[in-house]
Amino acid sequence: MRTSAKIFWILGVFFLIVAVAYAFITHRYEPLGIETVGVPGILAFAGLGIMIAMALTLAARKNALDSSDDLDGEVSESAGVQGSFSPYSWAPLWASIGAALCFLGVAAGWWIFAFGVIFAIYGVLSWVLEFSSGQHAH
Repeated sequence: MRTSAKIFWILGVFFLIVAVAYAFITHRYEPLGIETVGVPGILAFAGLGIMIAMALTLAARKNALDSSDDLDGEVSESAGVQGSFSPYSWAPLWASIGAALCFLGVAAGWWIFAFGVIFAIYGVLSWVLEFSSGQHAH
């Protein structure tokens, strides 16, 4: 975790330097001044890298050393439970059809978007409640 934090600190500072240099160059050589899309985009990259670095730094301070911080550590030491997945579930299909229809609806027509929302809600709810043994059990 400490190594990941260092990598993201480096990326954040790098993109900050690149944003300043890009703003300077575009201000100097563009006839209309600073380019209004690239500079905020690169600043957003810098902000994202710095935010991830701060989160990883705070997590590394709070938690013990991870296996990635150990120089003699093995990859298998970081392995853990990956989750429980139903191999014959239809819910991901309905959720993905809903997402595809939502994207198609934005491009082609808003009435398609409405059908996509219906499919997506059904797919996500059935996926979340798939292993429910409570009131809404299958």
